[in-house]
Amino acid sequence: MRSERRLKQLLNEIDGKGYGAYKRLKGSYELEDFQLFIEHVQGDPYASPSRFRIRLGQSKAGFPEELFKTRIRKIALEDFITRRFSDQARRIAKRNRGSGKSGMISVADFGQAVLQRTSCQVNKDFVDVIFAVGLPAKGRTPLSRVQAKEMIFNEILKISENSLIYNNLDEKKVENHVYTVEDAEFIRESLKDNGLIAFVADGSILPRKSGIGDRPMERKKTVEFRSPDSLKVSFETPNHGEIEGMGIPEGVTLIVGGGYHGKSTLLDAIAQSVYNHIPEDGREFVVSNPNSIVIRAEDGRFVENVDISPLISNVPSDMDTTSFSTIDASGSTSQAANIIEALEAGAQVLLIDEDTSATNLMIRDERMQELVVKEDEPITPLIDKIRQLYVEEGVSTILVMGGSGDYLDVADTIIQMKNYLPKNVTQRAREIARKYEKRRRSEAREGFGEINKRIPIPDSINPRKRSGKVKIKARGMDAIQFGYETLDLSKIHQIAEKPQVRLIGDILFYMTRHIFDGKTTIKEALDKVEKIMKEKGIHEFTPYNSGDYAAPRRHEIATALNRLRTLSCKKHNKT
Repeated sequence: MRSERRLKQLLNEIDGKGYGAYKRLKGSYELEDFQLFIEHVQGDPYASPSRFRIRLGQSKAGFPEELFKTRIRKIALEDFITRRFSDQARRIAKRNRGSGKSGMISVADFGQAVLQRTSCQVNKDFVDVIFAVGLPAKGRTPLSRVQAKEMIFNEILKISENSLIYNNLDEKKVENHVYTVEDAEFIRESLKDNGLIAFVADGSILPRKSGIGDRPMERKKTVEFRSPDSLKVSFETPNHGEIEGMGIPEGVTLIVGGGYHGKSTLLDAIAQSVYNHIPEDGREFVVSNPNSIVIRAEDGRFVENVDISPLISNVPSDMDTTSFSTIDASGSTSQAANIIEALEAGAQVLLIDEDTSATNLMIRDERMQELVVKEDEPITPLIDKIRQLYVEEGVSTILVMGGSGDYLDVADTIIQMKNYLPKNVTQRAREIARKYEKRRRSEAREGFGEINKRIPIPDSINPRKRSGKVKIKARGMDAIQFGYETLDLSKIHQIAEKPQVRLIGDILFYMTRHIFDGKTTIKEALDKVEKIMKEKGIHEFTPYNSGDYAAPRRHEIATALNRLRTLSCKKHNKT
C-alpha cells in the first residue's frame, strides 16, 4: 500500500498531461486513518466515472457490534451509511471542476427501500464505501495538482469522516433506522403464523408525493391510515413495542370503493412493501408477504413454452396452450402467462388491479355466457379459478375491483376504501350477494390445473456479442441490454431502484454459467440464487467490485428471464 506522499507526488506529475495519465493512480493508499483504493480510472472526463473505495478500521470507526450483529441489522446499517455518504457528498463536493463529470463524487442510486447493497460493507474489522469520482480535467487535460488534490484530501476525507465514524453521526437516527427495519422484518416474519398476507400500521401515509416518485405525501396534505376495528391486529415488536394496524388475512381479498378513494393506492403500498422502507417513508410499518407479486395484462410480450391451460384452453387455431409460446401475446394470454410464471417462481400472493387487467380473463357475466356458449370460449375467467388457487395451491389474491359484483361470491374479505380510509364491508357484501340471485355459471373444470416446471436451455441465455464481449447494461429501471436483446421491464411493477436492474442482468448471466445445466428448473435456480445471496452476499454475482448493485427478489429475476426473447425452455420430465 502506497503512502499519502506518493499519491500527492503522482497527482503533481499527472497534471497537464493526457487524461490517460490518471490511470497511474490505480492502487491503494494510506491516507491518515483511512485506506483509499482507486480500483478503476475512467478513460476520459465524459466516460463512466472512476471507482474509488475508502475503508476505515473499526478501532477508529467505532460502530457498536450490536448494530450489525444480525443479517437484517447489517443490511439496515449499511443502507444508512450509504445514504449518509450520499448526503455528505452532495453537501461537500463542489462538483463543477472542469469538463464532463469532473468533480463528481457520488454513491449508488437508491430510493425509499432498504435493500442489501454492494455500496457499503460493515463488519467487526472495518467499514468501507464504494463510490464514483469524476477525476477533474479541462477538456482531456488533467487538473490534478490542485483540483484532484482538493477532491481527495479535502472533500473525500471530509465526507468519509462525517459518514464512517460513529461518533460523528446522530446515534438516535442510526438506531432508529436499524431498529425500524428490524421491527418491520419482525412483523413480516410473523405474518404467516397469524394467518396474514399483509399488514398496514395505523398512522401510515400511503399516497406518494407524485405519480413518478416514491417519496411520501406530506402528512398535512393527506389522510393517515386507520384500521377498521374488525381487521385490527397488533404485533409486539422488539424495539417499538406494540404496533397496531390492519391485517389482511390469507384467502381472497377484494378492495372496493369509488374512484379516487384510494383502492389502487392501498394495493400499490402492499406491492412495494415486499421491501422494508426507511423511517418517515410513511410505509415503514406496512409489510407484505415477500412472495407477493403484481399481475397484469401485458400486450405484446414474449412467452416461451408456458402451460396456460388452467386459464385458456381449446384455442380454435389448434395452438397448444399446454406449451404456449408467442412473440406477441394478447392481453388475456399475457396475463394468463404472468399468473402461471409467477406460480412457477414461487408466488404466494397475487396482487391484481382490474384497471390493468384483461377484462375477458377476469369475468364473463351471465348474458355473455348465454350469447357465447362455453364451447366457443377458450378462456376460463379468473373469477372461477381464484378460489381453486387458494384452496389447492395455498395462493392468496388481493384484487382491486370496482366493476363486477360477481366477485363478492368468491371473496373471503372485502375492504371498502372511502377517502383513503378502509372499512370492512365483508358482512354487508355477503348480504348483497344473497339478495341478488347468482345468474352466471362457473366455467371452471375440476381442479386448478398443473403448474408447469420449465428448464431453460443455457445457450438461449447469452449476453455475448459476436466479438465475444459480454454486454449487460441497465437502461434506467425499464430495460436491460443483454447482448443483442433488450429486456423490457417497463411493466414489472416491483423493481424499487436501478441498482436492482443492474444486478438482475448479471444474475441471469451467472445462472447460465453456473446453475442452468439443461436439467435445473427455473424454481430450483431461483432457490439457489436466494441461498447464495444470503450465505455469500450479492458480490458473488457481480463481474467486479462495484457499489452500483442492490438485491432484487427472485420474482423480478424470473420476470426478466421470461422476457428474454431468445429464451428457450423444455418441460420438466415428471418421471
